[in-house]
Amino acid sequence: LVTGYALGVVFGAPIVAMATAQLPRKPVLVGLTASFVVGNLFCAIAPDYWTLMAARVFTALGHGAFFGIGSVVAASLVPRNKRASAMALMFAGLTLSNILGVPAGTALGEAFGWRATFLAVVGIGLISVAAIAWLVPADVAEPSGGGLRG
Repeated sequence: LVTGYALGVVFGAPIVAMATAQLPRKPVLVGLTASFVVGNLFCAIAPDYWTLMAARVFTALGHGAFFGIGSVVAASLVPRNKRASAMALMFAGLTLSNILGVPAGTALGEAFGWRATFLAVVGIGLISVAAIAWLVPADVAEPSGGGLRG
């Protein structure tokens, strides 16, 4: 399941980035986060291993693209001299999710079953979708080029 997720991130990031290169950033971020939520919901209700694997791969497809697009958006929301700090703050969330979220998810899974961990991620994801929809300006960081294709 971990390998399936990792492969989904690796192959999904460039495909999703190219497919969304000309789209407005805010709806793309909302959509990627929403697909992450839906994927985790499917993980929580998966009736068998292969359905769970498919849900994990689906969940991972937008993961890499989200961080690529999110870093561009974070940098565009602040003055030029604060861009590195904004990107660092965004990636600090990724670091914290590994340091705190993985052990918390493991403990939650041990206490209430593995499905509870996915449901908790769904809850956090719904809050994230709402925060992006509410707090990210609609006119932020519009794409200027064609992504990997130029």
